[in-house]
Amino acid sequence: MKIVLPGGTGQVGGVLRRALAAAGHEVVALTRRPVRDGDVQWDGRTPGPWTEAVDGSDVVINLAGRSVSCRYTDENLRAMMDSRVDSARVVGQAIAAARKPPGVWLQMSTATIYAHRFDAPNDEATGVIGGAEPGVPGYWAYSVEIAKNWEREQERAATPHTRKVALRSAMVMSPDRGGVFDYLLWLSRLGLGGPVAGGAQYVSWIHDRDFVRAVEFLIDRDDIGGAVNLAAPRPLPQREFMRALRAAWGMPAGLPATRWMAEIGAFALRSDTELLLKSRRVVPGRLTDAGFTFEHGDWPQAAADLVARTRRERSRSRRAAARV
Repeated sequence: MKIVLPGGTGQVGGVLRRALAAAGHEVVALTRRPVRDGDVQWDGRTPGPWTEAVDGSDVVINLAGRSVSCRYTDENLRAMMDSRVDSARVVGQAIAAARKPPGVWLQMSTATIYAHRFDAPNDEATGVIGGAEPGVPGYWAYSVEIAKNWEREQERAATPHTRKVALRSAMVMSPDRGGVFDYLLWLSRLGLGGPVAGGAQYVSWIHDRDFVRAVEFLIDRDDIGGAVNLAAPRPLPQREFMRALRAAWGMPAGLPATRWMAEIGAFALRSDTELLLKSRRVVPGRLTDAGFTFEHGDWPQAAADLVARTRRERSRSRRAAARV
């Protein structure tokens, strides 16, 4: 198959690109800064020569959007909104104008669309959409609006011959440098991977190989459209999540952090505390009902696998550097 990945040069794009290419597919990444074979330049806002890659493709997986790993200033929040909405809109336009449109358009979304809650898990049927929770920072509602507008743009696209799926993805855990797992492992190795603000907030996640398998599953299932949660079936409180990660690395303890300490740390890392404090208790209702099975459904086992792969990769990198 020919698979087009708008925004395919980020961390999640790299995960998909490697796996899909290894499976024998032709993978074309749309990016603002082409650097590899198969990259095609686009600006994420306007039609151009890049639309030729979409015409005649089998699958489009739109991953484009400004990284959420930043301070949530008004400027950055607006950039997050615009980059997601604009890219979804122009991808929809390209598909609508194609002489031979793709059979399926998978549009990245986010589990952040659900409410900050502890009482029950959020699936697609009964989950509570966020934005009106009491006692949380006001800008958290803007993050939900970003997700809602992102999905709405896909829904509005006039693509009658293309099935549309919105991927409400939890954090994708992979050994790649610069990804969320790399950051959390770094904290654990420093002895800082303890509970944050008590650690009762739920962490939803998905192992990178299950993420790829879920994407492949959704490509093949012509009967599935609309929003689908991509998250491991058993989210867990942050204190338990980090305890399992520390155990996988061999770090016996992790210093706890209060809410204000998390604010300072996030500021120093040019990130935001929503990523640490929002309780994302998300479960894969539609995937499970459709018969998808997770190979890495429990975090302790998934963390052990990711740590082992991280160590192998870093060992190979050190040996390669020593040979230079």
